[in-house]
Amino acid sequence: MTRVLLIDDHPMVLQGCRCVLQDAHVQDIHEAGDAVAGYRAYRRCRPDMVVIDLALHGNGLGGFALIRRIRVHDSRTSILVFSMHGDAVIVSRALEAGANGYLLKDTAPEDFLAAFQAVRRGQPYLSHQLAMQVATLGMRSRENMIGTVTPRELQTMALIADGKSYGQIADELGVSYKTVVNTCSQLKVKLGAHNLPELMRMSIEFLSSSPSRRPGSLVRHVA
Repeated sequence: MTRVLLIDDHPMVLQGCRCVLQDAHVQDIHEAGDAVAGYRAYRRCRPDMVVIDLALHGNGLGGFALIRRIRVHDSRTSILVFSMHGDAVIVSRALEAGANGYLLKDTAPEDFLAAFQAVRRGQPYLSHQLAMQVATLGMRSRENMIGTVTPRELQTMALIADGKSYGQIADELGVSYKTVVNTCSQLKVKLGAHNLPELMRMSIEFLSSSPSRRPGSLVRHVA
């Protein structure tokens, strides 16, 4: 049986969500009306699924902070954001904080149930429109960050994309191993990569998007 925690400071929203879930034979449902009460309820009932609004009140602990706090202790519980805010930046922040899905409050009951069921199964959920907006935002942000990358960093990205190790990159560029490590650390910060495999994937994606940025041409021509 799925245990669900609904966190929203609008009683009508809580009632509506409860009715939709009960009609779908979800019975173990808990509620909280603000962020502090929501966190206490989470600690008390240990839900399998949390449906949460972002615009919550309660001693400065809003929806984003509550999602992050839950994720510090728990990577298992599925989190669906149910919000009136459709801005791509807000959606991206919620997903980065640890939400598994995001749904707008002007949606139909059947769409709410579809999102709930998808996230409960462990699948990410975004409507097609939100997914396109978030993807577009990500591409724009990536291009803006790439604009700050130096020629040497681009050269290093080319070799990373080619599968070279730190030692091989150092030999090919004629620099020290430590210099390569530092350069890659700077690239991770600029691109938002958390580890080397992620940096390699992002380098491949960026460099393959333009023939002028292919690994071979960069290594030969970037000074």
